[in-house]
Amino acid sequence: MKNILVLGSSGQIGSELVPALRKRYGNDHVVASDIQYPLKTDWADEGPSCKIDATQADQIAEVIKKYNIDTIYNLVAILSATAEAKPLLGWNIGMGVLMNCLELSREFKTALFTPSSIGAFGPETPNDKTPQDTIQRPKTIYGITKVAGELLGDYYHKRFGVDTRSVRYPGLISNVALPGGGTTDYAVEIYYAAIKDGHFTCPIKSDTYMDMLYMPDAIEAAINLMEIDPDRLIHRNSFNVTGMSVSPEIIANEIKKHIPDFTISYDVDPLKQSIAESWPNSLDDSVARKEWGWNPKYDLESMTKDMIQVLTKKLK
Repeated sequence: MKNILVLGSSGQIGSELVPALRKRYGNDHVVASDIQYPLKTDWADEGPSCKIDATQADQIAEVIKKYNIDTIYNLVAILSATAEAKPLLGWNIGMGVLMNCLELSREFKTALFTPSSIGAFGPETPNDKTPQDTIQRPKTIYGITKVAGELLGDYYHKRFGVDTRSVRYPGLISNVALPGGGTTDYAVEIYYAAIKDGHFTCPIKSDTYMDMLYMPDAIEAAINLMEIDPDRLIHRNSFNVTGMSVSPEIIANEIKKHIPDFTISYDVDPLKQSIAESWPNSLDDSVARKEWGWNPKYDLESMTKDMIQVLTKKLK
């Protein structure tokens, strides 16, 4: 990677991926873009940035040519719960932007990273230690776009030689940017509520297990996969990655070790609960570990400690 374009830079992933890429490759070699512009981030002026409506292929192409881009990170998507309320929007954004990126990567010979998700699985998928290669029959429009995206990534690689790569992210927990419309959002919101209010009302049942990943590990996964020698890769679209399998009750109990008076109650959102129950309890990420050395640094204990330290300074 020499010159990188990040689409959706203002989102939960992009807001941390851009500065990480700039630290590694240099500010001038990472172009940050978003439809919401100017970018409202601390790093916005540290390198090139621009407004791109990623549903318009010509806007992406113009930036590719201007900056001689060789790698694209496509982070544009409508998340699970939001997409269920607006399925056509979820499909049009998820698939329209991906097709633009695939065709442009084919034309300009760029590498392409597009994250998939635990949402690509469904209730027929094995619940525990879900294998890398298994049945994928999601019951949400978000999940359907992710499965289609995985298939298209493999197709463009095999048919046209496009260097497509992807990981299946579980729930992502960040202390920088709030999520927007995801089923696993509670796992971020609970930390904010614990520090600000000492109480959290959770929309997911207490014993519902889902995989989670701390954002520093998620960023490393995205960068490390794109850096690896492609000859090492048997799979491409998409690798299981995970950091921990937890329930709301387990997270709450870990928070109580640092904030003893913290309390949690439950007001279950039927839509989010049904989506959560259609996803695996835990993922088997052994293939990613074998093929490109995936090895997360954070577990629940170390993540919680870091989240509380950072957010306490941020919020108080």
